[in-house]
Amino acid sequence: MLKNNVLESEIDIKSQFYDLDPMNIVWHGNYARFFEQARCALLDKLDFNYQQMSETGYAWPIVDMRIKYVRPVRFPQTVRVTATLAEYENRLKINYLIRDAETLEKVTKGFTIQVAVDINTEEMMFQSPPILIEKVESLLCSPN
Repeated sequence: MLKNNVLESEIDIKSQFYDLDPMNIVWHGNYARFFEQARCALLDKLDFNYQQMSETGYAWPIVDMRIKYVRPVRFPQTVRVTATLAEYENRLKINYLIRDAETLEKVTKGFTIQVAVDINTEEMMFQSPPILIEKVESLLCSPN
């Protein structure tokens, strides 16, 4: 989805029994997996998923991740996870918002930061590779 020149992707995820912790709520570590699923949908929209990243000679490790838990997700709740591209020129920062899919109440928010690392030299890049910038800007500039 492209709204007001913002690139984002939304997915719905239904919590499963195996996601639960002993308190019968979704275990906190699973929220990172929910972020990952939304991030992959966003990267697919950019036509720059992990396989394509690797083919361009760069790995994109996560160097920072923050999660703010607002309320628990319970079984079998469905949540809507929105991933929004926040930065892309020097690093890839993606913001996340998890809401109840039915009520749209905020459940969790957070962000991840990834940096480009040259696969051959293992050197961290201080600018995003031109291919990423071109892909983002072509989507942001296209009439939708």
